[in-house]
Amino acid sequence: MMDHFADRLNAAIRAKGNAVCVGLDPRWESLPLALRQRHGDHSLEAMARAFEEFSCRIIDLVAPLVPVVKPQSAFFEMCGPAGMTAQLRVLRHAHAAGLLTILDAKRNDIASTATAYADAAFAGSAIAGTVHPVWDADALTINPYLGRDAVEPFIQSARLSGRGLFVLVRTSNPGAGQFQDLICDGRPVYRHVAEAVSAWNREHLAASGFGDVGAVVGATHPAELAEVRQVLPEAIFLVPGYGAQGGAARDVAPAFRDDGLGAIVNSSRGIIFAFKPEQADWESGVVQATHKTIADLAAVTPMGRLAGR
Repeated sequence: MMDHFADRLNAAIRAKGNAVCVGLDPRWESLPLALRQRHGDHSLEAMARAFEEFSCRIIDLVAPLVPVVKPQSAFFEMCGPAGMTAQLRVLRHAHAAGLLTILDAKRNDIASTATAYADAAFAGSAIAGTVHPVWDADALTINPYLGRDAVEPFIQSARLSGRGLFVLVRTSNPGAGQFQDLICDGRPVYRHVAEAVSAWNREHLAASGFGDVGAVVGATHPAELAEVRQVLPEAIFLVPGYGAQGGAARDVAPAFRDDGLGAIVNSSRGIIFAFKPEQADWESGVVQATHKTIADLAAVTPMGRLAGR
């Protein structure tokens, strides 16, 4: 796995002809009714089993269509230890299906603690000279607000194992501007973060011209998305906020390079819960929603060039 992360990601995107990422955010009340009934003993272990079964089935449905999935660690953590086992199995199932994985954990800490988080995500834990893989994800989301010394262990671990990072720059939530829009030295804080990410990313560019330190920039702020793209021309963007959070396909267009590369657009609820819980053929809803997401983005963004549109 020592090929550059950006090259591996771009190869997967080209192979599928799109840059859609399916977010795996399992929620008990939204799962298919039949699945809940099958795991309905009202325990954390049962919920973890249901989350695992559902997420793995989603992977099976979308693997022929998209290049990337993004398990959201919080939903697995809420199931306790059984949820962590479920998350591990989901990540392994995604890799077995040929998908790249982004572990959405938004980690942040300093020194040895950051190294432990990073090694768990990527290289694995070393015991008596033997390295044991843990999450073995292809990429990890991180929070940069403790500064370069806190980000450095994540960068080092990612580069040693050919993985990638996505750093929170301008997020899609309604309250993001409370801190990210504060003016410091004449520029909003998110611009300062974008400039730092640009410097980190340029330290290790792939043959494709992209680096391994990407940026999380939300679709719900299209003007700022375009602005940040100017600051980060070599960075791959992970774009949340499309679909259920209110971002339209046209809003994400500035995230892409003219050739259709440079961005991954995430859709979670809009795909994995594109059905009513009592719907017996819920799987068809997931497949149809995935096709619709790909078509909508291809129609109005440079992503369409990947499929020759």
